[in-house]
Amino acid sequence: MPNQKKDTPMQITVRLYRQHDMDLVGLYRTKDFKFQRHMKNALKAYAEGKDYRINHPGDEDIRKGYVPKIVQMHIYLTVEQDADAISALKTIREGYRGAFLKALFRKYLNNEPLEAYKDRKDLIFNAEEDYLEAPEEAAGNKKEIEKLREQLKKEEEKNQKLQAKLDSSEDKKTIAVMEAVKKVEDEKKDLETQLTQEKDREKILLEQKDEQIAYYKDLKTKMSTKMVGETLEQHCEIQFNQLRATAFRNAYFEKDNDARTGSKGDYIYRETDANGVEIISIMFEMKNEMDETATKHKNEDFYKELEKDRREKNCEYAVLVSMLESDSELFNAGIVDVSYKYDKMYVVRPQCFIPIITLLRNAAMNALSYKQELAVVRSQNIDISNFEENLMNFKDNFGRNYDIAHTHFDKAIDEIDKTIDHLQKVKRELQGSDNQLRIANNKVDDISIKKLTKDNPTMQAMFEEIKKREEE
Repeated sequence: MPNQKKDTPMQITVRLYRQHDMDLVGLYRTKDFKFQRHMKNALKAYAEGKDYRINHPGDEDIRKGYVPKIVQMHIYLTVEQDADAISALKTIREGYRGAFLKALFRKYLNNEPLEAYKDRKDLIFNAEEDYLEAPEEAAGNKKEIEKLREQLKKEEEKNQKLQAKLDSSEDKKTIAVMEAVKKVEDEKKDLETQLTQEKDREKILLEQKDEQIAYYKDLKTKMSTKMVGETLEQHCEIQFNQLRATAFRNAYFEKDNDARTGSKGDYIYRETDANGVEIISIMFEMKNEMDETATKHKNEDFYKELEKDRREKNCEYAVLVSMLESDSELFNAGIVDVSYKYDKMYVVRPQCFIPIITLLRNAAMNALSYKQELAVVRSQNIDISNFEENLMNFKDNFGRNYDIAHTHFDKAIDEIDKTIDHLQKVKRELQGSDNQLRIANNKVDDISIKKLTKDNPTMQAMFEEIKKREEE
């Protein structure tokens, strides 16, 4: 049965056969008995699961006269008011819905109307005389039969015209259906063409994707292990910098370049409050691996080194951002806590890089007030310790300086004594020199030409000659 529009009633034809449904024919011919209304109400009660009773009005009000072989009537249902009844009727096999409605009608009758089956002289079944009646009554019946025949003929002609219209309507429907089918077939061909083109386009795109994947695999194969790791580091750094200005304003996130202890991590994250109290610190290590690498590393191969870096750089947490063990359900599930092996250590995939920071940071924020109070207590203890330490340092420095000064003083005294001894020696030497000079001076004063020329005739002769020249 086709779907009904909301404002178009559904027409259901019910036929009562004189041979099989005389009980219902009798009710149909009963005066003031609304047969169609009761049949419709019975269907609605059945659809809604309600109880409904049809009271038999009595046999004395059955309309007399000719009873045709078929009594045809119509039941009208609307989608707006009778939706449940329509749905219930659709569950009945086509061709049996009239019989179903008649059976349903009988079900809701309080008692069976059997009077119509009796051999009553006032109900005429055909045009011929079936019963022996008084002549005057028979003549009256013949006139009524002729009248009914004329009415029947008119109804048949009317039905033929309606049938002709119906046939014409069926032809129009057939043409409309054919046109609709042709239109659908044309649309189907267009869709098939579009689908073929789309498949070709997808095939080209898949080939391009395969070429691109092959290119990146080749590129990845050519990259060194360090380059692969640095690519992951760049990815994480870019992710962090995209949120640095909004979510991590007071955070420090830089590469760990301090290798004085022999090893270093990849990145260090630190965050402090306005008073310099550390909120959280994380040592990050990024590990990637080429698909074609013969020796596949495991994440646990790097736990020990990461723990060492965390302790040496005084970080609270350690996080391994890893692409290793790509088929592991454990590490692919998200954030993995491995603190059962190493304290405060986690392993995450790159997509969980930012979430692990925020998770640990939020947890640390909850403990920030306790850290601040602890920092105040520590600062007070440190003030006392610093005073004592400064005092002890002063005493130690003063004693050390005193010892150094005393040592220098003793050395200076020794040097002065040595200098005095040296000067005494110089004095004695000078005194000895003075005596020698005095003796030499006395000898100079005592010297004369005569003494010089004594025992030297040549010098005597020369001095005599000079003397003569001076006298002349």
